[in-house]
Amino acid sequence: MPLSRAVRPPVARWAAGLAAGVSLALPVAGADTPAAGAPVPMGGLLQVVFALLLVLGAIGLFAWLVRRFVPGHGAAGGVLKVVGGVMVGPRERLVVVEVGDTWLFVGVAASSVRLVHSMPRPERSAAAPSQATSLTRRWRHALSLRRGEG
Repeated sequence: MPLSRAVRPPVARWAAGLAAGVSLALPVAGADTPAAGAPVPMGGLLQVVFALLLVLGAIGLFAWLVRRFVPGHGAAGGVLKVVGGVMVGPRERLVVVEVGDTWLFVGVAASSVRLVHSMPRPERSAAAPSQATSLTRRWRHALSLRRGEG
């Protein structure tokens, strides 16, 4: 028993509309269709380019909205900084978080987050170079040896 148009569910109406659209888009035998090597009309190409630009613009707008309005994304304003972390079990981590001039050692598990220890941020001595500086210096030295400047 066919459903009347008024009581037809929205999904059925959508499917019927899709079937009608597909049937209109299919070529009819004997109709004038362009040959395989025929040039594409410029209007069709412009429509495709415009649709592509519209989709790319929508993606860019969505990315901007996510960065702008997702909570926790830059909400701390640079006050919180994760210094480091180490896995201590299959689902447990110890994370060092810097808040102002304090380091917080936080235990993170699947169901809880707990403060393990807190201490003032250690001052870095100027005499001891950082690991990145040391690595940069070694890289430059290796390149100079390779060039024969050694």
